[in-house]
Amino acid sequence: MFLPKSSSGLLKGALLSALLGASSLTAAHAETTITAVMNAPLRALDPAISTAYILRNYGYMIYDTLLARDEAGKVQPQMASWKVSDDGLTYTFTLRDGLKWHDGTPVTAADCVASIARWDQVDKTGQVMAKLMKSMDVVDDKSFTLTFGEPTGIALLALSKPSGIAPFMMQKAVAETPISTPITSTIGSGPFKFDADAYQPGVKAVFLKNTDYVPRDEPSSGMAGGKVVNVDKVVWTTMPDPMTAMSAMMSGEVDFIEQVQQDLLPLVDGNPDFYTQAFAKQGSQNLVRLNWTQPPFDNLKYRQAAMEALGQKPMLNAQVGTGEDSSSTCAAVFGCSGPYATDYKADEVIDAHPEKSKELLKEAGYDGSPIMLMQATDLASLAPQGPVIAQQLRDGGFKVDVVAMDWASVVARRSSKAPVAEGGWNIFSTTNVLPDVGDPVGFIGTAAGGDSAWFGWPDVPEIEKLRSAFAEAPDTASQVKIAKEIDQLAIDNVVMIPMGEFANINVVSSKLKGMPEAEAPVFWNVTKSE
Repeated sequence: MFLPKSSSGLLKGALLSALLGASSLTAAHAETTITAVMNAPLRALDPAISTAYILRNYGYMIYDTLLARDEAGKVQPQMASWKVSDDGLTYTFTLRDGLKWHDGTPVTAADCVASIARWDQVDKTGQVMAKLMKSMDVVDDKSFTLTFGEPTGIALLALSKPSGIAPFMMQKAVAETPISTPITSTIGSGPFKFDADAYQPGVKAVFLKNTDYVPRDEPSSGMAGGKVVNVDKVVWTTMPDPMTAMSAMMSGEVDFIEQVQQDLLPLVDGNPDFYTQAFAKQGSQNLVRLNWTQPPFDNLKYRQAAMEALGQKPMLNAQVGTGEDSSSTCAAVFGCSGPYATDYKADEVIDAHPEKSKELLKEAGYDGSPIMLMQATDLASLAPQGPVIAQQLRDGGFKVDVVAMDWASVVARRSSKAPVAEGGWNIFSTTNVLPDVGDPVGFIGTAAGGDSAWFGWPDVPEIEKLRSAFAEAPDTASQVKIAKEIDQLAIDNVVMIPMGEFANINVVSSKLKGMPEAEAPVFWNVTKSE
């Protein structure tokens, strides 16, 4: 089309403006992606089948919870509000408006009842709640009730549980999957949607902003409040080598590393492009677990010998370095920063006593048969543990076979109760975040119900009675007394061996702001600048 010269100039200007406008518009809508290296690779998609924290973190991306705890630890509504009957026996939960599954269907009370019924089979707090509960009933599409035989606060404690196996809500048809069968559905109602097409198990997981999600109106606080997503995509990428991950961070390929080895921190110290953070709620307790179902640790003398052989300081030194202030020794099974701290048998728990260990092995008639230690080699916090434990046990008179494997293999093998020669195990170590540790009802390390206990399957019926009594205790003083009784039984029977506490250090790109100070690393409310 012919145009006068002046008109053509005007048109060119208009076209240029339009193009520039389009360019600006494109820039305004440029995809914002956070790339994160998490504590472990994601290899499974059922957050109820394992206490592995990567599954908890995955759960918080795509699912939501009925209740949540704020920064102060106070229980707050999340998907639902609640009221309690005058006699304290019945809790009625009502779903808030606007809740939808990722396929667009509404979240219903029946979905929630089915989700709780599946979750309370495996979670330790859920199991206690189920024992105390008389019925769980759907009232209508948006409300349901939990009814108990005696007044108890266990419902709010359980349904707001922020870590371990958190009570994520799922669609009814999915939640009705037997707990022994891992679910494959990735449809939740949470702030992110799982990109199944981009999923590479053990390598990469991609989460897309759920544009249909309706956040609560309250400001974000801990796990509670509005879950506002400010980015288009979050990518979890696996980098087993800590130095590779740090190099990717420094080159701008990665925005967040969940756990960083202390000896790599000088690489980013003082660099304005990065910052470090350590949330107290994400601090961890080291734990050594013995297998009660197989010799020799089916014998109390051998378990006591192992406790005497192990000392906390060498392990902490291996994890965070000598002289670091981001670790501390602690004898208490429920941690040393909460109300249930105790110094019961602190000397025996904290320090190594190899000669005492040898005496106990002699009394037990130890014949020198090796014990099998599973060592996870691919996680920064766990890799240093195995060699320290092995050497200390050898110093204490044990013969030790160390079997090195990745964490996923440890998780798979620790579920076996078979003899070592048939795929079983004797001992492994791990970490638990302090909010999980500080919960006497829900902490997996002290649950001691035999077959229903966590891996290692300790059987101390007195502890199980005390866990139920804690849930029904009328006041804080009673709970503290019960918690300390559990602590003593756990140490006396060597249900677990506490191995000290340490802070988990995140390294974060300066482009990221607003990560909530919560029990798990979550990506709602986080902004990323260019």
